[in-house]
Amino acid sequence: MRTRSPKTFALALAALLALALATPAWCAEALPAAKPAAKTASTLILTEENDFFAGTDERYTNGIKLTWISGDLKRYAEDERLPNFAVAYLKELPFVNEPGQQYNVALSLGQNMYTPSNTQTEAPQPDDRPYAGWTYFSLALHAKTPTQLDSFETSLGMVGPSALAGETQSNYHTFMGFARAEGWRHQIHDEPGLMLSWQRTLRWKRLDLGRDVAVDVLPHGRITVGNVQTHAAAGFETRLGYRLPWDFGTSLIQPGGGVSAPADPDDPRLRQDTSFGVHLFAGAEGRAVARNIFLDGNTWEHSPHVPKKPLVADLMAGVGLVLGKAKLTYTHVYRTEEYDGQRGPQMFGSVSLSVTF
Repeated sequence: MRTRSPKTFALALAALLALALATPAWCAEALPAAKPAAKTASTLILTEENDFFAGTDERYTNGIKLTWISGDLKRYAEDERLPNFAVAYLKELPFVNEPGQQYNVALSLGQNMYTPSNTQTEAPQPDDRPYAGWTYFSLALHAKTPTQLDSFETSLGMVGPSALAGETQSNYHTFMGFARAEGWRHQIHDEPGLMLSWQRTLRWKRLDLGRDVAVDVLPHGRITVGNVQTHAAAGFETRLGYRLPWDFGTSLIQPGGGVSAPADPDDPRLRQDTSFGVHLFAGAEGRAVARNIFLDGNTWEHSPHVPKKPLVADLMAGVGLVLGKAKLTYTHVYRTEEYDGQRGPQMFGSVSLSVTF
C-alpha cells in the first residue's frame, strides 16, 4: 500500500536541518571550536553497496567507490603529490585558506549500476527503471574545524555503454555462477557526466558518558548540480559507542562522501593506546530531486526513462568497528520509491572499510 508519509518526512527533515545548518553558532555553543592540529595521516576508503544484502538483484543493484583522502594540510596545495590541474582547480574553490580551517584533498574512482526488476528478458521494459551505468572520477576539497566539515566535490565521468557497467555485472555474474542480466542493450545512451556538490556536516552535539562511551549527532545538508544528478538534501546521523571515532560519520556512495577520515587527534585510529572500538548508528536523509539521469534518461536525446518522484527519503542503521588503524562499518539502507510504477521501497547494504596510515 502506498503512503505519502515519506514525502512529508522528507520535507520536514529538509526544513528543520536547513535551519540548523544555516546557524553554525548552535554547533559552536555545543562544542567550542579550536584550531585543529595538522596531522600527516592519510585515509583510504573502499565502499561497496549492493542489494544482495537485502536478497534482491534489481534497481540500484551495485556501487563501488575507492577514495583516498590526504593527511591534514595547512594550505590547500601543500601535498606535492597533487597534479598541476588539481592545484589550479583548488585555487578556485570557496572557503580556501580561511583562518582556523584544516584541509584535506580527496580523489575517488567509482562505478554505479542500475537495472529493472526483471533482468531475465531481452525485451524493452518502458514502465520500469532503465538499465544504466555510471563510471566516474572525483576530486574534492575538505575544509574542516572540530565542529564543521565542508566538502566541495567535482565528479566527471560517463553514463551509458562506455561506463562498462554491463560488462562488469555480466563478468561478475558469470564468475559467481549467477544468472546474467539480459537487457543491457536497452540501457541509457552514452553521455559525459558532470556533477558539482557542496556538503556541510556539523558536529552539533557530542556527549561523553564516561568509560570511553560517547554519543554524538551529525546533521548535514547538500546541494548537487549537474546533468547526472541535481538535488538538495538534508539529513542527520546519530551514534552511540565505545571509543567513538572523531570523524564526521559514515561514508555512503553519494556526492560529498569521505566523511569517515579522522578529524581530531583523539580519534582512536590516531592514538597509540587504543586498538578497539564499537558503535551503533542510525540516520535519515530527505532529497528534493530535480534531475536523475538514471530515471529521466539522457539529456540531449531520447532514451529509456520513467517518471521520477520529486521527493525521496533514506533511512539507515548499522554498526561500526574500529580495529587499530581501520574502521569497518555495515549500513542497511531503506530507500522510498524513486519513480512512478516502482513496486515498494528498496533496501540495500553498504560495507565500508577505511584505513588510516
